[in-house]
Amino acid sequence: MPTPSLASLPIRRLTLRDLTACADLSEDRGWPREEHKWGFLLTAGAGYGINDPQGGLVSACTVTEYGPPGRPSLAAIGMVLVAERHARQGVGRRLMRHVVAALGTIPLTLHATPNGRPLYEELGFKATGRAEMLRGRFTPGGPEPRITTRAATAEDLAAILRLDGEVFGTDRTHIITRLPAFADQLRVAEEDGRLIGYAAAWPNMDTHVVGPLIAHDTETAKALIGSLAARTDRPLRTDIDARHVELLAWAKERGLAFVAPNAVMTYGITELPGDWHRRFAPLTVAAG
Repeated sequence: MPTPSLASLPIRRLTLRDLTACADLSEDRGWPREEHKWGFLLTAGAGYGINDPQGGLVSACTVTEYGPPGRPSLAAIGMVLVAERHARQGVGRRLMRHVVAALGTIPLTLHATPNGRPLYEELGFKATGRAEMLRGRFTPGGPEPRITTRAATAEDLAAILRLDGEVFGTDRTHIITRLPAFADQLRVAEEDGRLIGYAAAWPNMDTHVVGPLIAHDTETAKALIGSLAARTDRPLRTDIDARHVELLAWAKERGLAFVAPNAVMTYGITELPGDWHRRFAPLTVAAG
């Protein structure tokens, strides 16, 4: 039987049954397998992919929608991958066009690597910001934080959701309510009995990823990162909005080294909603 052309292979929705194939695709492109993250993205959002007639996936990506149920006001595209043997044949472009068309008028965002950015620009995405990926073993030092942090409890959930909606600019209850099961740590910062920030640390291969990181100010963000670092023996990884210059400098002084840049890109809007001054790091760049 002749092998079907790439252009004729159908694009379909992915499910958790595709988790191993997604992880295999990551590994094929030299990325970590990241099953934990793939599982989260496929259950909290949606996946799109193209089956390879020879087994596995030709291509895949994830979409995470935000806003009121049934009326999303923002969607993040992530984990856009094409198998090495099918690279540079227009597969990624075809998948992205399908997803953008499927999302209709919903404003979109994504984080683009330098290699991926030209494709997204071709599709109409505009660079509106930048993030820096940092990784390393956190070294405590400097003055003790004046901000009080503690482990989050079930009673904090309503306050966390209120703060997150205010800062993120749209509802992501379906993401935040999954954090206690997804993350190894979820901590909050308080001032005068009021919740002024929260952060999670979730396992990804040999690291703990810090995100989301929502904080009243830079000092609060530092206190949350330091409190998470004190409770793990793994290296930390995080993606900090490049506008937070002071936090980036502090994190690098504490042992987290620059790994790679990402362009924050949008489609259908000129900037992301919410308050970037208090939004320091995403849950993962794949979810915006």
